[in-house]
Amino acid sequence: MEITDMYGQVLAGTVTDLNKDEAFVQIEGYTFALDLSELTEIPELGDEIAGFVYENQAHKNKMTTVLPFVTQGVWDFAEVTDVRTDLGVFVNVGLEDKDIVVSLDDLPFEHNEWPKKGDSLMVKLEVDHKGRLWGKLADIELYTQIARSPGELKTIMNKDEEGTVIAIRDSGAFVMTESYYMGFIHVNEQSEPLHVGQHIKARVIGESHRRLNLSMKPRAYEEISPDAQMIVAVLEHSIDKKIPYTDKSDPDDIREYFGISKGSFKRALGNLMKQRKIEQKDGYTYLK
Repeated sequence: MEITDMYGQVLAGTVTDLNKDEAFVQIEGYTFALDLSELTEIPELGDEIAGFVYENQAHKNKMTTVLPFVTQGVWDFAEVTDVRTDLGVFVNVGLEDKDIVVSLDDLPFEHNEWPKKGDSLMVKLEVDHKGRLWGKLADIELYTQIARSPGELKTIMNKDEEGTVIAIRDSGAFVMTESYYMGFIHVNEQSEPLHVGQHIKARVIGESHRRLNLSMKPRAYEEISPDAQMIVAVLEHSIDKKIPYTDKSDPDDIREYFGISKGSFKRALGNLMKQRKIEQKDGYTYLK
């Protein structure tokens, strides 16, 4: 077996040498370094050890007994650690000294739709003819296979769902929720431009084609008025995030400081308190 055929597999080999940090495991004439810190006891020469074999970022042949959570047969979400527009994005699959590239060929044509650092992508490992490990991005068909049926819509209607953007289309974005429902957010229901891998929160507004229709727009009672936005901005820039004004304050003081009537001020405070963004105590309004 060529060494390029070994990469990305779990193989067993024989310990042929040791130093203070590593055991050297030989498999069909090729040697792989295994960190002793992974083992509960120091092996002896001639012992057999099995592990995942690969070439690390420094082009060193390595073996690890701590298997990556993504393999050639196992899909999982992996965090994006870096973005290279000329190559693709790097994801962490659980290897201490190597991140895996998801090729730009698997990513959207438009760079603004690419994942960003900290986003999550569902991938599995692929090994090319040179033994290089790649992350293969899951497609819509795979998500469709693993997605749950929405069931009775009334049980989840208007409920919030969190999830990950998995694909972008001209008409909107596909989402896999944390409850493993397939969702779709039409462009008119998006609060911002979305990108693949982005974590979003949206509410259920309907169902079609065995998918949940989602909206990122706030419910009517969640919308913040311009007056409330102004109050929040003042609080954010105030010392200790508090201001000496409440719904009991003098109307003239409110108009002089905020430029709005006491009625408008009270409505804005009521809206913010309903959303638990502020609280009033001892003659002050506090940002929570």
